[in-house]
Amino acid sequence: MKKLLLAFLTISAFSFRLAAQEVDTVPISTKGLDIKLKRSPLPSRIGTIQFKPVNLSPALVNAKVNYWKTRTSVGININQAAFSDNWKGGGVNSLAIGGLINYKAEYSKESYSYASEVILQYGKVKNKSQLQKKTTDRIYWDNKAAVQLSKNWYFFGSMNFESQFDKGFSYSRDAQGNEKENLLSKFMSPGYLTESIGFEYKPNKFFSTRIGTGTARQTFVLDTALYRTNPKNFGVEKGKTIRNELAFQVVMNYEKEIFQNVMLKTKYNMFIPYDNFGHIDHRLDINVIAKINRFMNVSITGVGLYDRDTDLKIQGSQTLALGLVFAFPR
Repeated sequence: MKKLLLAFLTISAFSFRLAAQEVDTVPISTKGLDIKLKRSPLPSRIGTIQFKPVNLSPALVNAKVNYWKTRTSVGININQAAFSDNWKGGGVNSLAIGGLINYKAEYSKESYSYASEVILQYGKVKNKSQLQKKTTDRIYWDNKAAVQLSKNWYFFGSMNFESQFDKGFSYSRDAQGNEKENLLSKFMSPGYLTESIGFEYKPNKFFSTRIGTGTARQTFVLDTALYRTNPKNFGVEKGKTIRNELAFQVVMNYEKEIFQNVMLKTKYNMFIPYDNFGHIDHRLDINVIAKINRFMNVSITGVGLYDRDTDLKIQGSQTLALGLVFAFPR
């Protein structure tokens, strides 16, 4: 009986301790209670932190702003074919070489800009038992200075020159079947010098339109005997070497990477003489360049030309080339 009573008292005391612990953990709000903390007996001092100025010497960087951007591309194309004398598939030995130099410089500062571009192209092909023939031949130099008037409009002045390096021929055969050359053109026969002022619309980096309200063009034919083999003489009167024209001109440029490593360049030129609005000259240049690797690319070039001073029909040329290209800077 005593053991049972002792066990009951022990359980009751333990339960009372648990209940007391639960009561002690109940949170009590201290809001409104006047609780005062005892002041620390340790002494405290308030002082002033002294800051000393540090002299720093500015670092000078010897750098200059370059407002010029230049780029040069040099391309070389070589095509060759050879056949043995007993080759039954047919064919003719041939060798074709072409070269291209394209230099472009651009200056831009505040609202002023200047651009200059040089394009030099020349190529020849030689087939066995035939005369050498040109595949491409062009000298082109364009210069343009502009002042920005608004977000997309500029006032510009430009001058460009165009001619060719070598003589150009048409070919025929005589009664014996031999090839004959008929002279059509040569260096500065013709040559074109065009000056223009007007307004340029340039909404983005890859498209622009020049509207040359005041345009003058000089056509040169320095060979005064050229009319004997080319009766139209590029619109220059027989015995004279120069022809002056005043005109309205529109030049549109588009240059953009249409696919990865594929660049499209197009240029359209419309020339309307003021003394003959019905006599409109058109020229369209299209160039597609696909980059294969760092030094090789494939290019397709097409030119469409309509000029009554050279021919009454539309003239066209097309070239396809695989070659090496070196560009500076990279």
